[in-house]
Amino acid sequence: QVQLVESGGGLVQPGGSLRLSCAAPGSIFKIWTMGWYRQAPGKRRELVATIISSGTTNFADSVKGRFTISRDNAKNTVYLQMNSLEPEDTAVYYCNAHRGMVDYWGRGTLVTVSS
Repeated sequence: QVQLVESGGGLVQPGGSLRLSCAAPGSIFKIWTMGWYRQAPGKRRELVATIISSGTTNFADSVKGRFTISRDNAKNTVYLQMNSLEPEDTAVYYCNAHRGMVDYWGRGTLVTVSS
């Protein structure tokens, strides 16, 4: 079983920043597409951002200009830097590793944006 280990969630005020981290096995990390998804209460899980092995990124329209995704190949870790956070960003954030028909998921980390 592949383990993706997330960290970095918490409570932050509107306008604040958080950085999420996700560590993956090296065999997965180097060639798979890594991404972040989120699920707010009562809503479906949605894509936040992805990054492929070459470094090309993709973002949901709702986070463009506020979130960045990056990967550290030496540490087998993908990061999600979240700036200018809004209450609507409150959700459980899940790390994802994807290749072909296979997806692996982390357990999720809660991000709460509230004053």
